[in-house]
Parts: sequence; structure tokens; C-alpha cells
Amino acid sequence: MTISPIKEKALSPISSKTASTLRLKDVVKTLPREVFQKDTRKAWTQVLLNVLAVGLCYWGLAIAPWFLLPPLWILTGTAITGFFVIAHDCGHRSFAKRRWVNDLVGHVFLLPLIYPFHGWRILHNFHHKHTNQLDIDNAWQPYRPEEYESSNTPIKFVYSKLRGRFWWVSSIIHWAGLHFNWSSFEGKERQQVKFSALVVIAFASIAFPTLIATTGIWGFVKFWLLPWLGYHFWMSTFTIVHHTAPDIPFTPVESWDEAIAQLSGTVHCDYPRWIEFLCHDINVHVPHHISQAIPSYNLRKAHQSLKENWGNYLYETRFSWDLMKQITDKCHLYSPEDCYQSFKEFELARQSTASNN
Repeated sequence: MTISPIKEKALSPISSKTASTLRLKDVVKTLPREVFQKDTRKAWTQVLLNVLAVGLCYWGLAIAPWFLLPPLWILTGTAITGFFVIAHDCGHRSFAKRRWVNDLVGHVFLLPLIYPFHGWRILHNFHHKHTNQLDIDNAWQPYRPEEYESSNTPIKFVYSKLRGRFWWVSSIIHWAGLHFNWSSFEGKERQQVKFSALVVIAFASIAFPTLIATTGIWGFVKFWLLPWLGYHFWMSTFTIVHHTAPDIPFTPVESWDEAIAQLSGTVHCDYPRWIEFLCHDINVHVPHHISQAIPSYNLRKAHQSLKENWGNYLYETRFSWDLMKQITDKCHLYSPEDCYQSFKEFELARQSTASNN
């Protein structure tokens, strides 16, 4: 399984004439106007269906025999990922017309995930502004080889695991390390992040003891921890697949091109339809990077328009173990020539340099 463009094209934006003339707003103008329209009925239907799906999953966890628990944990983790996608629309102000509605719904749907809404919203919008900018983008940023080599052993160990077969843990590290630290923000944003963090801390301080008191430690593991880990599996997987392929570069700031980065720096990946349904088509990711104003229920129509008008720039693939193996075996360290350098290639190059010296 390989990630390949719909049509053969040169991906690098560094010296492309097209890259120097193509503007993101030119791409946006080709999208049908209706994909930007918020539909209150569709938005709240998504909410209703998602709550119903999560409720059915938890009902199943409550009554199912032990041997059905693993598939139910997977299903529940996938369904609560839909909660995140609803909050995701809220964070981009594409759920409702009123900001206070977006903020309220965003906070409510991230509460079960113990995810601070404003902390995530601000950092995620930064990622959109700097998609695949080397040393700037805050999502799945690859180390430079010299940066990796100069790191201490624990950092190297953790980084190698998160870029390898333990990619699915990365979202937890990102969640814990960035979204509760309001001191790293300034001004109004600091107050917003602090508010969101305190809201989820207060929620957890009430919900967790109540859950343990009524169902025991096993109930906490069964009803919250394992579904939550399933959610983070999808958070990690969607994020790495959306922006990582052996031939999709992270580009230095001086040669970064906004239109090319948003069109070709993100991947459309098809998943089994039940996953796409429960996660509200978050996998249809390219139009979301072209314009954050597109609600999730309009992503497929927007993607079809992009295929018709900009198909040469788009990357599509299908989710599989071969896909994850390709990404986690190759996409380790930044390489200006080949986009990525694997840890194995890095060690061979380092040994070759040492022997020559």
C-alpha cells in the first residue's frame, strides 16, 4: 500500500512556478458557496445521533458479557471521537452562527474527554495557519537529524517510539503537555485556556470519584479509561495520517507556500464507513484545511469540488496496517532531499560519516 497522488505530480513547493502564483483564496473561490453554509438542522441532528450512539455503546458496556467488552470498547472510543469532531466544528466556529453557542457546545462535548476546549482551539488554529511549516507547525513536527542526535537518551527513546509503532500514544502526550499549561499563553487567550482547563479539572474531580464510588475501580476502567484510550488512538491516527507521508514535506518557513501546503500537505484517507459515520467525516480533511468555515457535514461535497478543480494536488489513500507501517517505518526525521529520513537511514549515515573521519 502506498500513498499516491490522484494524478502524478511534483509535490515540492520550493521552486515550483505554480506554487509562486497559486493563492489559497483562488482555491477557496472555486468551492460551491453552499459548502460554507451552516445548517442548524444538520448540526443538531449530528449531535442527537452522536449522543444516541454513545448512549447505546455505554448501555452495551453495562450489560454485555466479558468477551464482548473489547469490541464495545473500540466502538465506544470511536463514538466519543465524534464528540471531539462536534467540538472541532465549534472550535472553527462552523457549528453555529453565535460564538457563545460554539463555545458552550464545544466545552460540553469535550468534558467527557477531559479536554480543555480553548487550549485545544487556539493551538489547533495555529496548526492551520502554519500547516507543515518546519519548526513552526505544532502537529507531528519531525525532528531535524542534528536535533535528534543532540537529544538525551530518554528523549530519543520516547521520540523513536512515538514516531514508530507507539504512534497511538502521541495524542495523550500532546493533550497532557500542551492544553493545561495556560502560562504559555498570553493576554485574553491565557484567561480562556485557564477557564477551559479549570472546567475540565472540576468536572473530573466530581465525575471520577462518583464513577468509582458507584462502579468501583473496574467501572472507572471499563466505562471511562478504555473508551478514552480508544478515542486517543483515533486522535493520534487521524492526525498522523492527515499530515504524514514519505513524500509530503515539512517545509522551511522561507520556502513555505500556503496554498500548496493546504492542498498537498494534508491527506484524504478513506476508512471503513462505520468509522467515518461515527467520526463525522473528519477523514475528509483537505477541504477543512482549505477553509475552516466548512462544517463537517459539507466536507464531502467540498472534497468532490476540489477533486474536479485541483485533482493534481490532492493525495488520497485508504486506511490499513500497510499504510501505518509505511508511515511509522519511514517518517522519522526531517530530510531536505527526501522529505523524511528513517532512524535506520540516519544511523547508517552517521556510521558512514564516523568511519570516513
